[in-house]
Amino acid sequence: MSESDLAATLLVVAKAPIAGFAKTRLTPPLSPAEAARLAADALLDTLDAVRLSGARHVVVAWTGELDRAERAGELAVALGDCVVIAQRGNDFGQRLANAHADAARLGLPVLQIGMDTPQAGPELLAASARLLLDSGDSVLGPATDGGWWALGLPDPRPARLLTEVPMSTDRTGELTRKMLHHCGYRVHDLPTLTDVDHYEDARAVATRCTGRFAHTLEHLDRVSP
Repeated sequence: MSESDLAATLLVVAKAPIAGFAKTRLTPPLSPAEAARLAADALLDTLDAVRLSGARHVVVAWTGELDRAERAGELAVALGDCVVIAQRGNDFGQRLANAHADAARLGLPVLQIGMDTPQAGPELLAASARLLLDSGDSVLGPATDGGWWALGLPDPRPARLLTEVPMSTDRTGELTRKMLHHCGYRVHDLPTLTDVDHYEDARAVATRCTGRFAHTLEHLDRVSP
């Protein structure tokens, strides 16, 4: 698939993979530096996938200091192909809503993902964006923990209501779906994926991908006592 086949913007919401700042629920058994390295690999795999998905634009809503991040040089190169914007807001719901509004300024429907589903390859992202474009409605990717891994909107206005949805709970997906229905959208489901929150999640996700993330986790499993 060539670039600009899909008239959509892929939005990645990302946190700098800094030890003690990113993926802290992976410690223990990982050290803070190991958890941050795994987060960096997940983000790099994700950026590869979005670049190959065929989406016309890639926007990364970023927080944290890149120069303190694990794999900072590789990330700087990968981010060079993206429009990078600063996350804005006092809590995660506000940051998501503002990121949707900022990404939508490019004038295209927005499919938003995070940095902790490295198993979401370019084919899945392309199919998800295509469903968003073809349906003219919203798309939602449920997560196994009750949240969601992807949200696609043809218009950024419903994202404002994400400020009223409790994040990181086992009802986040359900309440987001209700919010979308309240805004008059039908919700088209994407495949259910597992977010990398805990080490058991990381192991499960690694069995479904072959990139840096899986390679690093295999190495960490080998060297762990």
